[in-house]
Amino acid sequence: MNYLVAKKRSMNCEMIKMTHQVSAIVHSIAPKLEDPGAFTLSCTISNADFTKVLCDLGASINLMPYFVFKTLGIVQPRPTYMRLQMADRTMKRPLGIIDDVLVRADKFILPANFVMLYCEVDYEVSIILEIPFLAIGKALVEMEAGELTFRVGDEKVCSMFAS
Repeated sequence: MNYLVAKKRSMNCEMIKMTHQVSAIVHSIAPKLEDPGAFTLSCTISNADFTKVLCDLGASINLMPYFVFKTLGIVQPRPTYMRLQMADRTMKRPLGIIDDVLVRADKFILPANFVMLYCEVDYEVSIILEIPFLAIGKALVEMEAGELTFRVGDEKVCSMFAS
């Protein structure tokens, strides 16, 4: 049995010449682009306008700082026992989860659940939206063109974003 497992197998390699057709396929493959990561868009929550909301295609939660929550004056969050591992590998405990916050993106109003976190506020980009938020609006993201298309029912709205 050991002989069958440890037996060296001979590898017979032969040279295969590439035809012009195969070479053309290899050369016509699109070049690899950089990972765009995230982009910003504008939206409205309650009566507050946010000109730069970060849409992170790698984020798994909608994140709202406590300061923004207080300024919006929306309903009390429900408690949570989750812990978040931040990008710098530190662990933070959220203050709560805010359910069914109505977010207006262009002319569509979409519901979102936010995790509220006590942290320093970046006044330029204060809220982070996740992929499921974009999925609710059936968003089509064209990263190279910098275009975001929301589709709800038969209506659709295209807008440009900054990456």
